[in-house]
Amino acid sequence: MFDIRLTDVADQTATWIIPAGSTVPGEVGAEVAALAPDTGAGRITVLPRPLRQPSRVLLAGTGAGDEAGWRAAGAAAIREAGDDEVLQVLIPAELDPAALGALAEGLWLGGYRYRDAAKPVRSGEVRFRTDDPQRYAESLTVARITARAVWLARDLTNTPPSVKNPEWLAAQFVAEAADRPGLTVTVKAGDELDRFGGLLAVGGGSVSPPRFAEISWQPAGATTHVVLVGKGITFDTGGISIKPRDSMKLMKKDMGGAAAVAAATLAAADLDLPVRVTALLPLAENAIGAGAFRPGDVITHYDGSTSENTNSDAEGRLVLADALAYAADRLKPDLTVTVATLTGANAVALGKRTAALLSPDDELATALSAAGAAAGEQIWRLPLADEYSELMRSDIADRVNASPGPGIVMAALFLRDFFGDTRWAHFDMSAPSWAEADDRELTKGATGWGARTLLRWLSALDGGQQAGA
Repeated sequence: MFDIRLTDVADQTATWIIPAGSTVPGEVGAEVAALAPDTGAGRITVLPRPLRQPSRVLLAGTGAGDEAGWRAAGAAAIREAGDDEVLQVLIPAELDPAALGALAEGLWLGGYRYRDAAKPVRSGEVRFRTDDPQRYAESLTVARITARAVWLARDLTNTPPSVKNPEWLAAQFVAEAADRPGLTVTVKAGDELDRFGGLLAVGGGSVSPPRFAEISWQPAGATTHVVLVGKGITFDTGGISIKPRDSMKLMKKDMGGAAAVAAATLAAADLDLPVRVTALLPLAENAIGAGAFRPGDVITHYDGSTSENTNSDAEGRLVLADALAYAADRLKPDLTVTVATLTGANAVALGKRTAALLSPDDELATALSAAGAAAGEQIWRLPLADEYSELMRSDIADRVNASPGPGIVMAALFLRDFFGDTRWAHFDMSAPSWAEADDRELTKGATGWGARTLLRWLSALDGGQQAGA
C-alpha cells in the first residue's frame, strides 16, 4: 500500500487535492472560486496552473458530504493523479474524523492494483494537510487497517487458479497470521477431514486435496464469540454438473467469501478489537476427475446428517454445512455469519452491486445492514420463506442440495439446518464480489466485498467503537 500521512506543513511542490466547495485562502482560493467546480460525489475538476506552484489542483466533489461522498472523492482523485505524483490534500477545518477516514479509504481502495499485475503498484505519497493532525490520527489508522484488509481479500481473489489451490490459500492465511500477535491458525488435511463429508466430496475430483483452515483471535476479557464462515472454492468448474464456458471463466473468485472473512479476522487483531473471532475456511477445488462426486450421491456431513447431491454445481452449501456443523459442535459461538459467493440468483435478483442478507434475527440483520451502509457495501435483506423447505425433501437422505425455488432463499434454508443454537446471518455476495470496471472505490476485478462490512460490525460489538468513527 502507498503511504498516507498527516502533516501541518504546506508543500507547494505537490499536486493539491481540495474538496470542491471548500474555502481556500490566497491566490489558489480565488482561482477555485472562479471555476465553480462540480461538487457531485466522485466528480473531479482539474485546475492547471502552469509555471506556478502548486502546478495542478484537483477539486474533488464530495456530494452530500457523507462518508460515501468522501470515499468517492478519494477514489476519483487517486485515479486522476499520476502514479508517482506527490499529492497533498487540504483538509477543511473541523472536518469530522469519520469523513477523513472515508477519504483515506477511498484513496487506498481506488488506488488498488493487483500485486502480480503487469502494471506496478502505485508508489506515490499522499499527505493530509491539517492544523490538527492528532485529531485525525486514529481515523487514519482505522482506514489504513480496513484498506489493507480489502487489498488482501482482493489480492487473494484475483490470484489465478494456476497458482491458487487449497494448499496455497491455506498457506497464505498462515503467513498473514504469523505477523500478528494473538492470532492462531490451524489447517486440517487428509485424515483430519474424515468427518467433513461435504468438503471431501466437493474436493474429491481435484488433484489438489481440500483443506480446512481455522483462524482464531481470542483477546483477554472478550465476552462475545463470533464465528465467521467463508466459502473457499479456489476454482469451480461445476463438477460433473459442469458450468457453461462463460459462467466458468471467473470462477477463481469463488473463494471470495473466505478471503473476506479471513481479512476481516486479521484486521480485528490489528485493531485489537475486544471480541473473540474465529474464521472457518473450508477450501476445495470443485473439479472433474475420477474421484468427482456424482448426482445421486449421498453425502454425510460433520454432524452425521445426510444430503443427496442433485447438482454438483451447488457445492458451496455442502462445504459451508460441514464448517457450520463443526462450529456448532466444537466452538458453540454466540453469533455466526456466513459469507459466500453462493448463487447466480444473487445477480438476477439484486444486480451487480448488492449482496443478499438472510437471517431469522431482526436485531442481527439490522446491525449488519447498518454496518454495510456505513462501510459502503450494499445489502438487501430477503425473507427466509419457510414454506419452501418442502422443496428440499429427499427420498434417500435428510435433504437435497439443489432444488427448485428461489435460489438465494433455497441455499439459506439448506444452511439453516447446520447453525445449531447460535444467532446467525448469511450473506450471498456472488454478484458484488467482482466489478467489471472501476466504480468509485471499487477497482476492476475482485472487490473484497464483505471485509469492510464485517469489520464495521465487529468494531461495534462488546463496547467497541464503530470502525472509522
